[in-house]
Amino acid sequence: MDDAALLDRWRGAAPPGADRLGRDLLERWREPHRHYHTVEHLAAMLAIVGERPAVELAAWFHDAVYDPRAGDNEEASAALAERELGAAGAPPAQVAEVARLVRLTATHDPAPGDRGGALLCDADLAILAADPARYDAYAAAVRQEYAHVPEDAFRAGRAAVLRRLLDRDALYLTVPERARWEAAARANVARELSALA
Repeated sequence: MDDAALLDRWRGAAPPGADRLGRDLLERWREPHRHYHTVEHLAAMLAIVGERPAVELAAWFHDAVYDPRAGDNEEASAALAERELGAAGAPPAQVAEVARLVRLTATHDPAPGDRGGALLCDADLAILAADPARYDAYAAAVRQEYAHVPEDAFRAGRAAVLRRLLDRDALYLTVPERARWEAAARANVARELSALA
């Protein structure tokens, strides 16, 4: 999806006249330290979430603040959404919902019945179910984003994240392809975990 198409999607979900904010968000998604959390990740998520304005806006904001050295990216991204969407004239209830959804990406654990939260989390974790070559490229890109972390520490931290994923009852909750995605994701995650050992 090129910038023009992305901005069209933005206009469909954002408050009228918020083009500058959409362009500012695209600039964030293009920061040079990003290797996986890029415009391509945003576009992939938008393709999955469809036209549900609060979920679309949450996709735009969920990694808008992305610093691999920080531990509060989701909270900082949610605060950015609250500040910028509010200033752009979005209704307070929508601003609160977008911020809630963004914060949910810290755990990817929506409450039962939270369809918007489940959809956003499914979209964010979709890469786990990619074909093995694409998954390996994703894993390598994540490693690049954490190049400042020594190899042993990265392996331990990444393995802990992957184990938590494998321990979940289900990785995907709403997408129609969830059974196929679940099997592919578990195979990819288990394969990466084995390589980290």
